[in-house]
Amino acid sequence: MLKLAGASKVHVAGEVQTRALDRIDLEIDAGEYVAITGPSGCGKSTLLSLLGLLDVPSDGEYWFEGQNVAGWSEAKLNGLRRGKIGFIFQSFNLIEELSVFENVELALEYTGTGARERRERVDAMLDKLGIAHRARHRPSQLSGGQQQRVAIARALVAGPALLLADEPTGNLDTAHGDEVMRLLRDINADGTTVVMVTHSPAHAAQASRTVRLLDGRIVVDALQAA
Repeated sequence: MLKLAGASKVHVAGEVQTRALDRIDLEIDAGEYVAITGPSGCGKSTLLSLLGLLDVPSDGEYWFEGQNVAGWSEAKLNGLRRGKIGFIFQSFNLIEELSVFENVELALEYTGTGARERRERVDAMLDKLGIAHRARHRPSQLSGGQQQRVAIARALVAGPALLLADEPTGNLDTAHGDEVMRLLRDINADGTTVVMVTHSPAHAAQASRTVRLLDGRIVVDALQAA
């Protein structure tokens, strides 16, 4: 499904160049649940951005569903990304001016889905995640755990094949963090490929495979013990 071959990413600020990723080779098959770990500044979020088509490598190749997208324009990447990739972030990124329903529906408006189908799909997703009773509330009226459920609903409502999660429990207490981890396991069990960045060894252990980065390179790529 995903393949990086000799992929590097260099950030340039004036005359300063920072190599965030250094010749990464990585393959992720459909249906896998992969945890990306490593210390702060090791390139985890940069790697997730490449996998999610939010950025392209400075060197090397990135094959997404059989297409080498390295060097593609933002418009072309956006077209490929739409409806195929869902994103979950640590900060939730919900729009306060919109209701829970409207926040989730927004993900479908970019796909050209009709109004009736949008309503049906949003209602079904909110019900599945146990927050249908909060559909008309604003994000600020929800707990942190509920806000993350809304963010997950928004990421999943378009039916993406790939779900990318960047520290999805980082702003949650232990109980709500455990709820989110259970949801990610359920999502993966339903067939969605999940790639998660995490600092937590306990959360990484719940994935089927761990990729550890250090200084922009992969130093560990191992399946979890059954």
